[in-house]
Amino acid sequence: MGVLTGLQPERVFYYFEELTKIPHGSGNTKEISDYLAAFAGAHGLQWEQDASNNIIIRKPASAGYENAPAVILQGHCDMVCEKKPGSSHDFTRDALKLAVDGDEVYAEDTTLGGDDGIAVAYMMAILEDDSLAHPALEAVVTTDEEIGLLGAAALDTSELKGKILLNLDSEEEGILTVSCAGGMTSIMELPVRRNEVSGVQYRVEISGLMGGHSGAEIGKNRANANLLMGRLLHGMDLRMDFALAELEGGNKDNAIPRSCAAEIVIGSEEEQTMLEYLQELQEDLRKEYKGSDEGITITAEKTGIGAAPALDPVSTQKVLFFLMNVPNGIRKMSAQISGLVETSLNLGILRLHPDGLEAVSSVRSSVSSAKDALGEKLEYLTEFLGGAYHTEGAYPAWEYQADTPLQKLAVSVYEEMFGKTPTVEAIHAGLECGLFYEKIPGLDSISFGPDMKHVHTTEERLSVSSTERTYRYLLKLLESIR
Repeated sequence: MGVLTGLQPERVFYYFEELTKIPHGSGNTKEISDYLAAFAGAHGLQWEQDASNNIIIRKPASAGYENAPAVILQGHCDMVCEKKPGSSHDFTRDALKLAVDGDEVYAEDTTLGGDDGIAVAYMMAILEDDSLAHPALEAVVTTDEEIGLLGAAALDTSELKGKILLNLDSEEEGILTVSCAGGMTSIMELPVRRNEVSGVQYRVEISGLMGGHSGAEIGKNRANANLLMGRLLHGMDLRMDFALAELEGGNKDNAIPRSCAAEIVIGSEEEQTMLEYLQELQEDLRKEYKGSDEGITITAEKTGIGAAPALDPVSTQKVLFFLMNVPNGIRKMSAQISGLVETSLNLGILRLHPDGLEAVSSVRSSVSSAKDALGEKLEYLTEFLGGAYHTEGAYPAWEYQADTPLQKLAVSVYEEMFGKTPTVEAIHAGLECGLFYEKIPGLDSISFGPDMKHVHTTEERLSVSSTERTYRYLLKLLESIR
């Protein structure tokens, strides 16, 4: 028996648990794609798999729905792979360790992958059930969404018949998303030089931050560990001589980094000054982020005494200048939709290599010119410091359209089932709907999903009761498309 056995809807949670047994981090999706292909074959369904491991599974309309418009069900199969410090979990090999706490499913010490494994589980449960009423279905499972919507960008949509798209990649029940930001990954590389320095070696780490999704939670005043480390190092530079040997923070450009560590070399006479400064900075940061990220912790561990290769003074100043001036967080709020972040960016990855600093930011905007202008700002800063800049994974915004036929139907069905009106909104996070909207003329689409908390972090939780309600809603919505 599985850990999720007995949870309802039974087949949804059965397939969700089966999916968590297969490693499926972004960039590692062949095995899970092959599993879906085998599932389709075992159920006598037509399927197509492409070189990016995207898969399309088709199911004919049920009796009485032969003349109904085809519907595209869509979600992605890759997950963000984060684990708690000290965890031995290997995302390339190990199954997730699931657990249930009341109404919530989670994974021990790691992300859960409810984003967006629950969408795939919904689709599999529907595809295997011949008792359901629905139009012709095209279940589209894409890959590498979490690292720039790469699967959806590569997908050939020319053979898709549907003009109605139900994207199942949202994380709050009762909200119908009808627009999202476009985005891109900005990669900045600064050359550095090293020389041998001698002294007391310390590992300084900033940890204990909330982290979170760089789109959905960019406006929650959560601290960015990479930016805080820049502030920490600059403060040290004002107080003492030190050399920077290593620097590493964050794992994903679209996740607000929860920790950042630096290895430094200082003179023995500077130790007390450094320790007093770090304690003072920790107190200041906890005050500044009180109520949103007050668990910020700064630690310093002595790791040795002697010589080590570290940045020369010019390279150190170049890195500090970059970290103190690189833009981050909300840049502009929408003037059209109240409360919507229009343009933002997140410095999600920071790595000091032997000959260069690599910094990776996720840039988002619902206005394409604003997104481009922000990219140009990053490029100018990087090249001014003698570095190189390029982008990857650019994807378009999903433009807002008011009161489409699908929106009206989705609202009506929700009101009929639950006796209240759902929220119809635009979001700042990126969704694959923008790419489908760009590729399929006349597409009418919405996005919805069950309640999930803390996605992209080790605190990720999926609501069992919300999963059940959302599944019933999805089935009723398909039944109502005649």
